[in-house]
Amino acid sequence: MSMKLKETVPIPPAIAAIAPDGWLTPAQRRRIMIDISMRRIRPGTGSSPEFLRRRSAMNLWPDLRPVLQGIPWVIVGGVATRAYMPERATQDLDILVSHANGHEAIERLKAAGYEVVTPLDVAGFLVRSPEGAEVDVLWGDYPWLQDALTHPRYDPAGFPVLDLPYLIIMKIEASRGRDIGDLTTMLGLASDDELARVREVVARYTPEQLDDLESLIYLGQVEMQDVRREDHA
Repeated sequence: MSMKLKETVPIPPAIAAIAPDGWLTPAQRRRIMIDISMRRIRPGTGSSPEFLRRRSAMNLWPDLRPVLQGIPWVIVGGVATRAYMPERATQDLDILVSHANGHEAIERLKAAGYEVVTPLDVAGFLVRSPEGAEVDVLWGDYPWLQDALTHPRYDPAGFPVLDLPYLIIMKIEASRGRDIGDLTTMLGLASDDELARVREVVARYTPEQLDDLESLIYLGQVEMQDVRREDHA
């Protein structure tokens, strides 16, 4: 953390005890947020069961299916969550392709009128559609990527979306505040069969995350307790 940030944003004692310089790893951020949630969690979210089961595609994003035809790709990030929980607002569209197909994907987008704006901090580029929509094109080399690209889910707009177990892995690894919220909501709404698949995939690829996964499932199910009670009524 820079000196300027230290001077303007005091490091809370609970964080300083873990990271004296204030810089938390994703795992440390996740553990702090899980611990806070465990202390404060209450049953029910305040939203109706009908709203929580709603799946929509109200936010209009560029249809990349014709542009990337023949290249396996999936939506990730905030837009992907609308396949598993009520749609929420987000600023840009994130898509994931294999690193091997990254250059071809960018060339296809450029040929379709997309402007390459800047490289991303991770492998990939930010591009802008002719209409002004921003798209993060992420180049992945995850051990699970081939399986995920071969077996996508589809959102209400018919766009390919990263399947739930792999989306859970990505969001656990990121562990920003909004990711923890997405995780508990998606896991709280997931069926028993979906949770079994999530546990199996996490155990296969990131077994070190299993304990936190179980805590996130618990938090989500407590938050959605009213919905689950109605499901079993």
